[in-house]
Order: sequence, then C-alpha cells, then structure tokens
Amino acid sequence: MLLIIGYIIVIAGGLIGFMMAGGHPGSLLVPSEFVSLGGLTLGMMVIASSPAGIKGLIGSVMSVLKGGYVSKKDTEELLKLLYEIFNTARRNGLIALEDHVLDPKKSAIFSKYMTLTGNHNRLEFLCNGLKPLIDGRIKPDQLEGLMQVTVDSNDHELSESIHLLQLVGDSLPGLGIIAAVLGIIHTMAIVDSGAAMVGKSVAAALTGTLLGVLGAYGFVNPTAAKVKANNNLESQYFIAVMKGLCGFAQGLNPVMAVEVARRCLDHHLVPSAEQLEEILKGAGK
Repeated sequence: MLLIIGYIIVIAGGLIGFMMAGGHPGSLLVPSEFVSLGGLTLGMMVIASSPAGIKGLIGSVMSVLKGGYVSKKDTEELLKLLYEIFNTARRNGLIALEDHVLDPKKSAIFSKYMTLTGNHNRLEFLCNGLKPLIDGRIKPDQLEGLMQVTVDSNDHELSESIHLLQLVGDSLPGLGIIAAVLGIIHTMAIVDSGAAMVGKSVAAALTGTLLGVLGAYGFVNPTAAKVKANNNLESQYFIAVMKGLCGFAQGLNPVMAVEVARRCLDHHLVPSAEQLEEILKGAGK
C-alpha cells in the first residue's frame, strides 16, 4: 500500500508542477510514445531474461505492491512455532515431530501459524530442515551447511528479479530517447506543415524522453530498492529458521535456540528479550 501511495505522490507532484506552469495534462497522453517505449522495454526484458525470470519479476513486484513483506507478526509467529517444535522434540523426542512435518497443514502445531504455513517457501524450508534430523540421516553439526545451500540458492533466485528490474531502470532513459528520436524523425518529415504542427509533433516526441526518465527514477528504480529490501528481510527470516534449528540440534534448550533465531532478525521486527519471554509463556496453550 505504501508503494502505491508513493506512486501517487510522484504522479501528483509532477502533474501539479506542470499545470502550475500552464501545461495541460492531456498533452502528455501521446499513445505512440507509450507504445514505442513499452515495446522497447518489453523486448529488452525478453532478450535479457528467461520466462522464469520475467515470472519471478512479476511475482516480486506484485508481492511488494500487496504489502507482502516480512512483518512483526510473521517473526513473532515464527519464534512461537520454533519454541513449540523444540519443546515437543525435547519432551517426546524428534520422532514426535514426524507427523507434523509430513503433513504440516494438518498439524496441531503448524496450523496455528498461518504466516508460515501460508507461505510455501518458508514452510518447505523449515520442514526440509527438520526431516533429516528426524530421520537421523545427518549429524547436528552438518545441518547448517545443508540449510545454507538452500539459503544461498534462494538468495540467488530472488536476486535475478532485482537485477532485471535494475536493468530496466537503467535502460529506460535511453529507451525514452529512442522513442523521442522516432518522434523527431516523424517531425522532420512534416516540417513543411507549419510551425504549429511541427511544435505539436516535437512536444509529442519529447514525451518519450519524459516517460523514460520518469519511469526510471520515479517508479522502476525505487521499486527495485523496495523489492531488494523485502528480499533481504525474507533472507533474514530463512537464516533465523536455520540458526534456530541448528542451535537446538546442537544441544541448546528451546528458549536459547529461539533466542538465537530472534537475534538474526532486524530489531524492529522482533520483540525484546523480555517481550519474547512473555510471548513464549503462552505458546502451546
């Protein structure tokens, strides 16, 4: 929602200033320049990326538009879930977690925490970290290396959408110039049509440059920064899961293992140590 508000402010600020100078908003609506710039941008994206990359970009942008970032509720639920899992394993052994991990959406523990069970990547990462421990196929000190591979792979996948978005942002001013040059070429062809017609054609051509620069610095680059920040928080979330699981697997008691996970997250997303203690008192009840 905040991103959309920012878009509105950018558009409103530019239009109000333009109108104060005596401009008419209708003169900025030049379909040919929109088509030229849009086509050039889309073609560049197709050349520079793959269908999976474009799909990932659309998903990343839609996520931030919907406000799909890591929130304090997400982290609190994660810490509570980890605490319940660790307590269950300590009381009844790791084997007690098997049914919960095999079908987490029907689990009496997992089903209470929708910010995790509703996110396929988060849920899969946690369950895949628990499965080898439950099966005894891995030593506790080997778990972090295994999970780190997934974290790195996920970071690489997320970074592809950022790189593509940044490429679009860096290219848009140049593509806007190309769209404008196409308009100027048309203007040269009608130069004998009178000053009024030539002036109108030049103004239409310059709209391409405006759209390219405005699109880059007013929309695409700020969106890329937002997506990058969102991805960094998601990566922190994964690291918190990894560190919490590894700490418990190596012998930390449930509270300390959860504390390790808490310290991996941005301070504005997590409760204080005292607040966490109060939150964990109600976990599992």
